[in-house]
Amino acid sequence: MIALNDYLYSGDTVLRILQKYIEDLRREAKETHNEIDLVHSNFLIQILELLEHNDFLTAQSQKIREFYKYMAREYPFLAFTFKGRIKSLIRAEEKFNGYIVEYIYDYYMKNGQYPPVAELKSRLGCFRDFIAYRIVISMPRCHLKKEDDRETEELKYLYQIANVLPLFLEERGFTAESAHGVKESTSPLLEESVRPYYRDYICNVSEYGYQSLHITFYDNSSRSYMEVQLRTKTMDDIAEIGQANHLGYEKRQQDERIRRDAVPLGECVYFDEAYERGMRLLKLDLPKLDVNMFSAASNTLINDGCGLYRGRLILPYEHLSRFQNDLID
Repeated sequence: MIALNDYLYSGDTVLRILQKYIEDLRREAKETHNEIDLVHSNFLIQILELLEHNDFLTAQSQKIREFYKYMAREYPFLAFTFKGRIKSLIRAEEKFNGYIVEYIYDYYMKNGQYPPVAELKSRLGCFRDFIAYRIVISMPRCHLKKEDDRETEELKYLYQIANVLPLFLEERGFTAESAHGVKESTSPLLEESVRPYYRDYICNVSEYGYQSLHITFYDNSSRSYMEVQLRTKTMDDIAEIGQANHLGYEKRQQDERIRRDAVPLGECVYFDEAYERGMRLLKLDLPKLDVNMFSAASNTLINDGCGLYRGRLILPYEHLSRFQNDLID
């Protein structure tokens, strides 16, 4: 079985690693008639093309920047950041294999048999977040009256921004995608007209504290999907450096072990290979990797200049709050 881990010690660039991995994975898939590995190699080609041909990202990020300028005009008292990234290679590989493991496990537990290959293949075409932008807002304390609650104020503005975002981007060549009822919002702050497009992890907070609003758009110019996440700074801290990050990692490992115990080894090659690839990635010792433009002193101190582990940045914009001495009317 070929796995990404086999290519992470060669000193190559991420592009060269991807090219070799795709080539070898495709060749082995044809030799073994493994239809899922062919889908897997096509999945990796999408990432390769994003990294190789990213001219369209300049045009796309300029349209996102227009919303940034809109927010700076409409909410000068807020501090906020706009960040954009292409999903990291390691996270994308984890997610692809995790989808296989999760879907086969759920299907097996429900039906007592494994899903047809055609059905599994169709499930693997659902990736919409190769490109993602994140809007993080914060209400500076100087703008709050003593009786005001910061969390309440920030939520009010976060949902206001969520209400105008879909139409704003649709006027600039994007199409909002239905969330198909996943994590449907129950917040009275989210307008009915935009509710079908959002996955609301604020109303549907996870067991380890993750909160965010997610919406997916199709970029009609580049013919690609992108995801936009909206958070307060507190939500972002919990997701990136807090308990949602660390507990989520531990829970993924626990869930994977439970699934492995439930599905007999050797009965489903697609499950076995995806599980093994996923677990090998979870156990990576990052300081030992030899990838061009990547170095790690430890698994928590990482300098990633190539998008291997943290993802490749598209844009960073930061707006600092104005009128620091004024109260909000």
